[in-house]
Amino acid sequence: MKNLLLASTSTLHGEDYLAYLLETLEDFFKDIDTITFIPYARPGGISHDEYTALVAKAFGTIGKKVVGLHTYEDVAKGISDAKAFFTGGGNTFLLVKQLHELELMDVLKNKILAGTPYFGTSAGSNIAGINMQTTNDMPIVYPPSFKTLGLVPFNINAHYLDPDLKSNHNGETRETRIKEFHCFNTTPVVGLREGSFIHIKGKNSTLKGAFKARIFEQNKTPYEGINLHF
Repeated sequence: MKNLLLASTSTLHGEDYLAYLLETLEDFFKDIDTITFIPYARPGGISHDEYTALVAKAFGTIGKKVVGLHTYEDVAKGISDAKAFFTGGGNTFLLVKQLHELELMDVLKNKILAGTPYFGTSAGSNIAGINMQTTNDMPIVYPPSFKTLGLVPFNINAHYLDPDLKSNHNGETRETRIKEFHCFNTTPVVGLREGSFIHIKGKNSTLKGAFKARIFEQNKTPYEGINLHF
């Protein structure tokens, strides 16, 4: 039975890394002592080692050990041996490129579907969807495919921002971009606001945190919701 925790962001403004999620993570990983961290999204271009150290410091406050997947000589075995996963945020294009080139996408998916707990933030949440085509990230690299894990029957738009009617910004809103996506794709999109996260256990999906999600379906008016059963 799949057990997923998918958050829009790792860090709320003015808080330490993962601080707002630590109580939830302590319960989510209550039977786990070691978490395998997938550092490939590399926010700000930091190294895999630097990223893993940041994560280890946060998880250390709730008594959990972290091992970076990049430290395994055989990364597929690292996936196979994992007791739980965390994939952090950064650049979704880079993350997806690495997972495809290392031939880990299906290996990781099968391990998660077998019941291994999976936690993702931002890019790490994006890859739980059908594809990465609703990411906000800049295409700094070219992945072999936009296909992702397909653990849920929708895409996530992490860091979703509502239109600011007082802004002088003339660029497209997130809602406009997702509407463009739905000109060519039928996949539902969940706009996940900062401070909100989804817990998926088996067939049950529960939206938690401070805000409802903004739900987008092809040929429908966007709506506020907590029901993620498509």
